[in-house]
Formats: sequence, C-alpha cells, structure tokens
Amino acid sequence: MSNQNQELRRKLAIIVLRLEGFLILGIGVFLIVKGLTSKDSIEWFVISGELCLVIGGGAGLLFAAKGFKDKKMYGRAPAVLANLIALGVAKYMYDGGLWWTALPLALLAAITIFLAVSVIPEKKSK
Repeated sequence: MSNQNQELRRKLAIIVLRLEGFLILGIGVFLIVKGLTSKDSIEWFVISGELCLVIGGGAGLLFAAKGFKDKKMYGRAPAVLANLIALGVAKYMYDGGLWWTALPLALLAAITIFLAVSVIPEKKSK
C-alpha cells in the first residue's frame, strides 16, 4: 500500500511541476506579446532579463518533472528551491494587498514542496 501511495505522490509531483513550468513559460509568452503590442516605449533590456529568468525557470521546472518521472534524484532540489522562492514571493504579494493571488501561489508551492520532499527517489543498486 505504501508503494502505491509513493507512486501516486510521484505522479502528482510530475503533474504539478509540469503545470508550474508551463505556467511560467506562458508568462514569458505574455511578456513578449505585451512588449510587442504596447504603445509605450519598451525597456527591452529589462524585458530580456525577465524573459531569460522565465525561460530558465520554466525549463528548470519541466526538467525537474522529468527527474521525478525518471525516478532520479536530480529533480528534488530544484523543485523545492523554486517553490521556496515562490513562498517568499507569495508573502510579498500578500503584504502588498494581493491576497487573491498570494494564497493560491502559496498553496500550490506548499503542495509541491510536500510532494517533492515526500517522494523518495530510487537509488541505483551496485
């Protein structure tokens, strides 16, 4: 029974990490479209930095999901670190009065951290 529970948590971790990764990449697409359609002057230097972070973050979360899918250890640390950062972001959003976005972000980050920490990766036998 415990092994089935472990596999369920692994599958949920993969789903949540993929969701987060594609969501972050979607934000990058939004930034590109907004930058191209904006009537105001665009700070391309700033937007290019944001895009690099968005692409790196989204790809990193998708890579972490691949690690969970392959039952490897390399997916845990990036998943936990990215979601600890998301908890900090949610705290600042909440302090800024954006509680309706901070609470779902904090909940998603907490669930992902729990799933990432609770799934025990398989080690190679020698």
